Amino acid sequence: MDPLPPPLAFCLLLFSGWINRQQQAVIEYLREENRVLRAAYGPQRVRLTNDQRRRLAVKGKALGRRRLAGLAGIVTPDTILRWYRRLVATKYDGSTKRRPGRPSTTPDLAGLVARLANENPTWGYTRIRGGLQHLGHDVARNTIKAILQNLSVANCQSCREHA
Repeated sequence: MDPLPPPLAFCLLLFSGWINRQQQAVIEYLREENRVLRAAYGPQRVRLTNDQRRRLAVKGKALGRRRLAGLAGIVTPDTILRWYRRLVATKYDGSTKRRPGRPSTTPDLAGLVARLANENPTWGYTRIRGGLQHLGHDVARNTIKAILQNLSVANCQSCREHA
């Protein structure tokens, strides 16, 4: 790639220097504003909302620990980076979407198991399972056992209530 012509390179250098001075002036103003606010609050702890912490964490992570240490902020660099780690951890945390245990058996399937057991009293769990497989349902023996035990417990309780 050809180098820029000297007059254009000189203009580009002047422009970039001007931009840098403007950015430095803004940074110095914001630092002084922070010092004034810290002096106004004194040693009192500044209470931040979760949204404010989140914004500081994202901006602080982009700067890095070394630069954050150079900027005397309202919190330590370690605190800002800890907030960022928590932010990332909660972003990828799926615990609110998780449900405990396996999904329950649908009431339709439980009704079908109960019907097969009532219509065929000599059938065991394995034979009922085979009948369900012929109907297109793949259910484990222990699931059939649990369904029938739950039904017998429910029937016993309803018999006691009516007696």
